[in-house]
Amino acid sequence: MNRQNDATRPLDVVLFGATGFVGALTAEYLAAHAPAGLRWAVAGRSRTKLEKLRERLAAITPACAELQLLETDADDTEALAELAASTRVVATTVGPYLRYGEKLVAACAEAGTDYADLTGEAEFIDRMYLEHDARARETGARLVHACGFDSVPHDLGAYFTVRQLPEDVPLAVDGFVRTNAVFSGGTFASALTAMGRGPQMLAAARERRLHEPRLVGRRVRTPAGSPHFSGPTGTWALPLPTVDPTIVGRSARALERYGPDFRYRHFASVKTLPMALGAPVAIGGLVAAAQVEGVREWLMSRYEPGQGPDEERRERSWFTVRFVGAGGGRRVFTEVSGGDPGYGETAKILAESAVCLALDELPETSGQVTTAVAMGDALLDRLTAAGLRFRVAAVR
Repeated sequence: MNRQNDATRPLDVVLFGATGFVGALTAEYLAAHAPAGLRWAVAGRSRTKLEKLRERLAAITPACAELQLLETDADDTEALAELAASTRVVATTVGPYLRYGEKLVAACAEAGTDYADLTGEAEFIDRMYLEHDARARETGARLVHACGFDSVPHDLGAYFTVRQLPEDVPLAVDGFVRTNAVFSGGTFASALTAMGRGPQMLAAARERRLHEPRLVGRRVRTPAGSPHFSGPTGTWALPLPTVDPTIVGRSARALERYGPDFRYRHFASVKTLPMALGAPVAIGGLVAAAQVEGVREWLMSRYEPGQGPDEERRERSWFTVRFVGAGGGRRVFTEVSGGDPGYGETAKILAESAVCLALDELPETSGQVTTAVAMGDALLDRLTAAGLRFRVAAVR
């Protein structure tokens, strides 16, 4: 491995897409919480919007009045190459990533620059693995997708749970997600894009499996599970078809601490039976609508990327992910919880992930890696210090 990502570069972190809704929240978080001496900049396609953002950031921290602004478009290959070469880490909020993301991933892989994003698009992640993992391994770049609510609370939550269980034995972990939050236009657009590309998503996953190294001497499974009443959580559990269990499974494949035989299942946790019965119908209707391009585009136009709820609504939002882990005669109940998942906590997680990649002592990894594999304990410590709660609720 020839890591080109070194301290001689003029910047530590560049936040790309900084003027969007979640991008601006991430910039505000960095303005308020960036470690002293962090060399960071904001990037986007509109100089005018970047200048307005810098004024807002300077009101938080006066030193941000000198913050560097990088006018760069997601489709400008040459500008993206210059951006990637100027920094140790790029964090991007520009989605849907299938539409806007690949050229930045390619630039970072080529330059040996660490990369973090907020995607929950499984097809995008698989295609980036197929196209850019090999080059990133050569240059030393770490390509870390899903550095927001998708999928850090679930990935690090499973990692945290496994650490409470015996080593070298078969392990089983179930995750149960609850939240009262609403999500952004960008998240909605990404979800609709993914729902409308079922065949392409499956094709990318199949092609990835053909290229991934085979796991030898160990087994990792992420079955969907079935709807049921969960006694440990006292809620109805519905299989949650997000990218999160896939990310957990990839961490388990890479880390032997997950044991010789690891199984993870991922559920939405709802309080009442009517909600349990109605949710699949609503999701099924949305999936069906997303198959029709005109309907999909109309739905996306109703809630444009860059939009989101006001601060008062975000202040009332929360999430909880409860984990039930078992193995070697031991059973543990853990919990990850925090505030507004789609905005405040996602901005916090992305910012802390970028700083972690730039500044912390981390395992020697490269190519496409998960947050648990790339950052593990270091990111867990950072997020705990930043206010997310990782706790052991009970052990039996």
